[in-house]
Amino acid sequence: MNSIKPHKGVLTLILALLILGITDLNSQQLSDYLEQAVVANPEIRAYELRYNVAQEKATEVNTLPDTEFAVGYFVSTPETRTGAQRARFSVKQMLPWFGTINARIAAQDAMAEAEYLEYVIAKRKLQLEVAQSYYTMYGIKARMLVLQQNKELLKTYEELALTAVEVGKASAVDFLKIQIRQNELEAQRRVLAEELKAAQIQFNALLNAEGSAPVRLVDSLAIPVSDPEASLEVLEQNPELLKYDRIYESIASAEALNQREAAPKFGVGLDYIPVSERTDMMMPDNGKDIVMPMVSVSVPIFNNKYKSVTRQNELRQQEVEAQRSQRLNMLRSLFAEAQKNRNTARIQYNTQEQNLKQARDAESILLKNYETGTIDFSEVLDIQELQLTIQTKQIEAVQRYYGQAAILNYLIQF
Repeated sequence: MNSIKPHKGVLTLILALLILGITDLNSQQLSDYLEQAVVANPEIRAYELRYNVAQEKATEVNTLPDTEFAVGYFVSTPETRTGAQRARFSVKQMLPWFGTINARIAAQDAMAEAEYLEYVIAKRKLQLEVAQSYYTMYGIKARMLVLQQNKELLKTYEELALTAVEVGKASAVDFLKIQIRQNELEAQRRVLAEELKAAQIQFNALLNAEGSAPVRLVDSLAIPVSDPEASLEVLEQNPELLKYDRIYESIASAEALNQREAAPKFGVGLDYIPVSERTDMMMPDNGKDIVMPMVSVSVPIFNNKYKSVTRQNELRQQEVEAQRSQRLNMLRSLFAEAQKNRNTARIQYNTQEQNLKQARDAESILLKNYETGTIDFSEVLDIQELQLTIQTKQIEAVQRYYGQAAILNYLIQF
């Protein structure tokens, strides 16, 4: 298994901004929200606390077994040659095999690193959600702006149609069609406004902010001329895979601890027995207290338990290797899918850019016909609707491009 120590405090910002290719000002807006989400989101806080608990457990395991104290009082005092025994005081301390405590600490540290990677994964997923939610709101806002622009364009058509009706070059039906079209655009804009409100609440929920808190969105986004290099090899640095490496290492540490636990354990102790002086005779050591140092050994003769744990650890490592391979395959598939979708978005954007130019040329031709006395407002409305469709597809392509770039960033940033 790979052994790569995770870099603490990793954020998605640096590589994300390179991949997303936004201007400095607009990048700063998104990066501020990414930082705010990491700091304020309660789920991330829960993962951080879980990691802190795992770290604290390393202190917990760095201890010896409890020291045993015992006190006994002889109800019927036994008489000895040097006097009567009144009580017994004992202290005993068991000691694990050499290196056992260090093995426990190593095992717990490995588990803490796995918890840390869970924390890193949660941060990445949150930031991916924030970025995608941000671009969703951008797409809604951009479509609202396009609708408003088209609605204002229809006002120009409305004036042309009214003039044409007055001079007998068009019918009142054309004028009404334009008004109907304006009503449709306004309805679409209002629907999008409701969608933007809901998206804003969802976005602020990720930031643990008030749902009505204003969100600063970029004014415009364009697909960059070229994309950063993205290699599948970098997937090996993804914390979702590093997590399995740490779990594998924690099992290896647990097995090292199991081997130490299977070794004998030592105990040292001391018994102290106070003895009363005899009054009926005088003799050497009369009333001398008894001090008895003790050493004990605990030997796991029936050690099937430890053999079973060893076998379990071997099976768990095999399971982790299989899980890692499966997750790597899934990440590769997700990487390929995101790359394909990002490239497709670029193609669609460029195609719609060309289509939009041609649609505007067609619009110019139709409007020039007005000067010659012939104009078909139905065709004008058709061209206007076509332009709106093309602009909407362009916005969707931009939104999809940056959404897929955010996924790629989640997969390969380190």
